[in-house]
Amino acid sequence: MSDEQEFDPESVVGEYVYAAAADYLEARIRDGRIPPGAALPGERALAEQLHVALGTARRVIKELRDRGLVRTLPAKGSFVAPADQWPPAANAE
Repeated sequence: MSDEQEFDPESVVGEYVYAAAADYLEARIRDGRIPPGAALPGERALAEQLHVALGTARRVIKELRDRGLVRTLPAKGSFVAPADQWPPAANAE
């Protein structure tokens, strides 16, 4: 997740930080910067990378699961789902 632009929780206005962080990661998943099958960082590492609290990182992963983009395997981690299983993007027309 070493992208050219980092997620900045301080810039989030008018929405929950977890939702903005999930949007940030969803964009990177959909554009291939985080490819299908890739493991997401663990919750603590994700919290560090996104500059958010551990609870927020957990909520981000849950949100990505709810959006159908990520699968979590107990004791294994969270992985990007195969692209053919993704629902259409919320802003797709």
